[in-house]
Amino acid sequence: MSTNITTHANGESTWVSGGAKPAARSRRRSVPHLVVGVLLVLGCATGFLVVSLTADARQLVLALARPVAVGQVVTAQDLREVSLAVDTGVSFVDVRDAASVVGKRMSVNLPAGALLTAEAVRPAVVPAGQAIVAVAVKAGQVPVEVAAGAQVSVVRVPGRADTAESGPATEVSAVWPAVVVSVTSSPQEQDTVVSVQLSKAAARQVAAVPAGQVAIVLLAGGER
Repeated sequence: MSTNITTHANGESTWVSGGAKPAARSRRRSVPHLVVGVLLVLGCATGFLVVSLTADARQLVLALARPVAVGQVVTAQDLREVSLAVDTGVSFVDVRDAASVVGKRMSVNLPAGALLTAEAVRPAVVPAGQAIVAVAVKAGQVPVEVAAGAQVSVVRVPGRADTAESGPATEVSAVWPAVVVSVTSSPQEQDTVVSVQLSKAAARQVAAVPAGQVAIVLLAGGER
């Protein structure tokens, strides 16, 4: 095996053994590849970190499980959880604050799936001079279209005792204009409970009507 010494113009000497390329030059050529590899690893790590932070930023918030109307009292059944990427520009209610909105009234109409905001609800305060009374109505005495916010007439219908005393020509004894606050029905119960808001005097009269002698009439919007 022969060994040669090559002297360059700058005075440096390079040992060459058996015609092989100098080892030092090979190491210098591998440095750019090493730098590129490091940059690729850093890029992948940065991308993973960004994705992780984005995923961690998602939060469980409240949305509506069904449409709600102005004046309707919010119940737990009206709400559902959704996962939302946190954005400072979006208003929302955290699921942990659900108790703070249940029982309050809606201040706007919102469709199913809409995010619930703190501004969309207000305390369930009965206006001055008004009262809320719940009436149990039997099947066929309340339209299925009746919902919170609807304008209705609460009508007293003659009972069997009234018909026996006055005959079949007995007319309806009373009609009270009202606004529906909520409608609750259960598959196990035959009656539907409709909470209505009306004047204090009318509320007392409606509350005194015997069970089963009240019907709800749905009116056109704005009609009283």
